[in-house]
Amino acid sequence: MTETNDSLVVGADIGGTKVAAGLVDRNGVIKSQTRTPMVANREASEGLAAVISAIDLLFANDKKTRALIRGIGICAPGPLDPYTGVIVNPPNVQCWRNFPLAAEIAKVYDVPVKVENDANAAALAEAIWGAGRGFRHIFYATIGTGIGTGLVCDKRIYNGRTGAAGEGGHMSVDYQGPSCACGKPGCIEILAAGPAIARRARAKFAAGQNSTSNILALAKGNIDAVTSEMVGQAYAAGDPLAKEILLETVKLLALWLSNIVDLLEPDVMIIGGGVAAMLSPFFGDLSKWLVEFCVNSRSQEIPLLKAHYGADAGIAGGAALCSEFAS
Repeated sequence: MTETNDSLVVGADIGGTKVAAGLVDRNGVIKSQTRTPMVANREASEGLAAVISAIDLLFANDKKTRALIRGIGICAPGPLDPYTGVIVNPPNVQCWRNFPLAAEIAKVYDVPVKVENDANAAALAEAIWGAGRGFRHIFYATIGTGIGTGLVCDKRIYNGRTGAAGEGGHMSVDYQGPSCACGKPGCIEILAAGPAIARRARAKFAAGQNSTSNILALAKGNIDAVTSEMVGQAYAAGDPLAKEILLETVKLLALWLSNIVDLLEPDVMIIGGGVAAMLSPFFGDLSKWLVEFCVNSRSQEIPLLKAHYGADAGIAGGAALCSEFAS
């Protein structure tokens, strides 16, 4: 089929509870999107049907749009094999075990299909269309409930030998720290992601520190109910304890990122995710500590940028996997 300026790709983002899909043009603009429930704990065929349903909804109001689709890119839960498009053994989508997702989707739509984990795909979207445009070597981190990372070199994801590279959130910065779900002690994820911020706040209250903090007021006096979002809200209202907690988090992230710089020396570092948005007022502190911790004497030359794509990073990331087909 001859390509036109109207060529589109589909980006799909699969989670444990939902599938989001979008039509994305050659400039990375999401033209429309849909969202359907994901069936994660039943038969493999039901999980596949949920993905197909989300994609089909994109064409529900204009059947001609389907003819413009040049490829489908999917952000899926890992572990997975990006070289074969097989979903290996995802804990949050238990219906798929060694499931050939790319091949099954390709059977339905007869276009190229690619599958990647969400952070790698989002990193590629930032490299092609977002904050990483114009840079060759890009390190991307998304900080939210967990910490995911991706490395893109010359608009190509670095996957490693088997496709399992890029798990920067599971780099340990404290071998005596708490155990992460991955099994390692002191991963940056267990120390600085959203749940860690909430745990740090709860620990301070349990120790009797600053019981008048607005954080506790937001939790209606229940220490166990404190969340990272409450810490962010309290900081925005000028709460000193909230600022202290967030600065502690930022210092840990700076130490971690200094390891990234000293190992990889990327051209740019891009930070996204919900927690990153909450920490954005502290990017100056992050940059200052990063330079202080780095061995690299030119680390201050590496920009630290906010991600272009927010909540739609998964859709954009999926589409970026197939961007070559829409050019």
